[in-house]
Amino acid sequence: MFQRRTITNDLTFFQKIRSFDYILLGCILLIGIISCYSMYSTDGGELQYHTKSHILRFLIFFTLMIVLSFFSIRFWHATGYLFYLIVLGFLIWASFYGITASGSQRWINLYFINLQPSELMKIAIIVCFAKYYHRTQISDVNSFKNLVLPIAILILPIVLVVSQPDLGTSILIALSGLVVLWLAGLNIKYFVYSSLVFIISMPFVIAFLKPYQKLRILTFFNPDKDPLGAGYQIIQSKIAIGSGGLTGKGFLKGTQSYLDFLPEKHTDFIFTLFSEEHGFTGSVLLLVLYAIMIFRILRIGSFTRSYFAKLYCYSFGSAIFIYIAVNMSMVLGLLPIVGSPLPIMSYGGSSMLATMIGFSIVMSSNIYSKQLIS
Repeated sequence: MFQRRTITNDLTFFQKIRSFDYILLGCILLIGIISCYSMYSTDGGELQYHTKSHILRFLIFFTLMIVLSFFSIRFWHATGYLFYLIVLGFLIWASFYGITASGSQRWINLYFINLQPSELMKIAIIVCFAKYYHRTQISDVNSFKNLVLPIAILILPIVLVVSQPDLGTSILIALSGLVVLWLAGLNIKYFVYSSLVFIISMPFVIAFLKPYQKLRILTFFNPDKDPLGAGYQIIQSKIAIGSGGLTGKGFLKGTQSYLDFLPEKHTDFIFTLFSEEHGFTGSVLLLVLYAIMIFRILRIGSFTRSYFAKLYCYSFGSAIFIYIAVNMSMVLGLLPIVGSPLPIMSYGGSSMLATMIGFSIVMSSNIYSKQLIS
């Protein structure tokens, strides 16, 4: 489908600068600014730890994204497997020697940041699979030999992340990998069979879940059963979102947030705080920014000549959509609480780092859109 040859693309610095997708860059910057104001609100309208840390991380990782964007798309293709292996090594290290917090051992101390490797694996699995299927003909995608290795590559980090334990992130890693398999041309029958096996095995899978994980599932079906315990977070989240109304209560005026009715408002439930303060109108505008962002990612994928870049952009755009949909469904009570951060908005250095690396590869795909990979 795509011509397999190497061509020379010696772009000057200013040509690379002009090749940036400034609409996508603007969306990232706007959502980042909104996230900083929201974090300021979580700290009660004061420049405290979470706000300072979030602003600093966003500035550093946004700058890092710009720098990494200048790396050739061939570089990302060449290091696809290495990227996966490095992150896998971090995951193994975290599982045995990582930092433990709140009963989970999922961080490693890199001195300048407590890194959560599972967040990086969301990007690494997409890059790895995009490289794997880059030279695989669609007719060969469904062959047995081309199924065993990708499944093993996907299952290994999932098992490690589940053991930490972090069921929510493991599900997102699985979805990221499955998106690439789908876009690479894997027959739909495999997804149907896998879904049937998963549904049938659900009773057995639930038996192996941790008590708090089982409680989250039960709370999802009936949060009012324990309104002051397991169901408290989701009940308060829905109250906050509903109380925002059409235009919201105003910046720094969210009562659910300021009276501390809403726990974890700076991480996975940042959208709840934002929705209470800015209402339905503000929420729609935020969703529009995300929609434009995803559209630009897919557009870059449609114009780039490299199949690796195409597969990566389509997969990353789909994955971002999934992360947003899962987070918002979670805070609205449409899905169980699974610990899924809202891209760019939620507090967390590892999530921000992974997201910006993901965007840098998209920008690289745009800058080197005429570059083929042999």
